[in-house]
Amino acid sequence: MVPTMRRSLLTVPIIVVALALSACASLQRPEPVQVTVADIESLPAGGLEWRMMVRLRAQNPNGVPVEYDGVYLKLDVLDRTVATGVSNERGSIPRFGESIISVPLTVSMLRLMGDVLGMFGKPVDRITYKLDGKLDGPVFGSTRFQAQGELPLPGAATP
Repeated sequence: MVPTMRRSLLTVPIIVVALALSACASLQRPEPVQVTVADIESLPAGGLEWRMMVRLRAQNPNGVPVEYDGVYLKLDVLDRTVATGVSNERGSIPRFGESIISVPLTVSMLRLMGDVLGMFGKPVDRITYKLDGKLDGPVFGSTRFQAQGELPLPGAATP
């Protein structure tokens, strides 16, 4: 009777370790959501602000849907924050699918004028931009995304 009890006591830790290993295997890091700007539309603004509705195309390269309940977006141009926005939009990006997500952005004209004045005397032949954001998940935290690139200015010399 005692050897049977020892075997069953040894079986419990083995089962726990096996379950833990299988749980870790199922928690693989997903591929990042790919986000691009699909459309920009002007919104009514007042005072020293410029408002626009940015529509993002979010593509999910994973085998499970990405649920979100809130969106944050920040746009940097020439390494300076130009616009930010939030939306309480909720939805889902289907597995191996895409969705359009709308986020209103606000540009502070005072901040923008300060940035432009700070650029005087510096030759600029291309504009770099970076779009940072996150989709706030209803259960398991946030999904962060980023897009960046360069736009050559018209008439700028190309290397």
